[in-house]
Amino acid sequence: MKSLYDFNYEQIQEFALEQGWKKFRGHQIFQWLYRSRVDDIDEMSNLSKDTRDLLKQDFIISPLTLRDKQVAKDGTTKYLFALADGALIESVLMLFDYGKSVCVTSQVGCNMGCAFCASGLTKKQRNLTSGEMVAQVMYIQKELDKQGERVSHIVVMGTGEPFDNYEQVMNFLATLNHDRGLGIGARHITISTCGIVPRIYEFSKEHTQYNLAVSLHAPNDQLRNQLMPVNQAYPLDTLMQALDYYGTENNRRLTFEYILLKGVNDQPIHAKQLAKLIGKRNAYINLIPYNSVDEKGFQGVDHNSAMIFYDQLMKLGVRCTIRKEHGGDIDAACGQLRVKHLQKR
Repeated sequence: MKSLYDFNYEQIQEFALEQGWKKFRGHQIFQWLYRSRVDDIDEMSNLSKDTRDLLKQDFIISPLTLRDKQVAKDGTTKYLFALADGALIESVLMLFDYGKSVCVTSQVGCNMGCAFCASGLTKKQRNLTSGEMVAQVMYIQKELDKQGERVSHIVVMGTGEPFDNYEQVMNFLATLNHDRGLGIGARHITISTCGIVPRIYEFSKEHTQYNLAVSLHAPNDQLRNQLMPVNQAYPLDTLMQALDYYGTENNRRLTFEYILLKGVNDQPIHAKQLAKLIGKRNAYINLIPYNSVDEKGFQGVDHNSAMIFYDQLMKLGVRCTIRKEHGGDIDAACGQLRVKHLQKR
């Protein structure tokens, strides 16, 4: 059955009109979903019983159920959800000084094949619907409601390549960003891509205020070809041209994500190449501690080595940060908990 979460605000009003109802009926349903945050259609008490019965014939609210949950010492919480077809996905709640951020999965499995990533251990089965992405956030928001707290930031950085599921991801974000939805500000929403160039051009023309993050992880084509197969389709020159177009269209600062892999991409020569690649662009580099994945064989760097690489970039005029490590005592790597459950099957 379809989830009511699949409708954004405009779509649910159109649906209401198609049923012969007034547009306001769609507004009421949306309010019940995102302001009252009901779990059952029968809780929508200002809808007639006939209207609720009609909705229940074709719709559910949430299409997922909780299968597992891990809570780290730092409060990072990883959720494993089962979808209606039995597929498993993960979401992560991360706590920051500036608020509570949810990392959302956009696909069941991933076809990008990055050499270091647990997500790619299982190939893509299908794209998630926008409702399945909304449901991840709503489950966590309902848990936070019990503490009088709210989700403040969204990162679409879970399993899958968001730009490989472009329309559904944009529909999902429209609901979260809408002031009658969860009202999460556009500048508090980040989409991460490994570099699907045609979609970067398409996204550039949307003129949203969402943040764009690019998974870079290597400063030259030879190394990036080894780590990220997408680079063979869209090498760095092509990627950078697309990002320059994005910058011209949107005047937004870019984030480049760079996982530090011991002995692979963490040497002084890599810092120099990275500085040359980024140049004078309105961008910064987010250096990321690596959560090791047994099946992949890569190792992360220690804190001192990360600081050395950070200092090298800063001296070369590159703005950068070191991402705070989250969930080091649980299955923190993207896709790791899901893979464990699949192996048990």
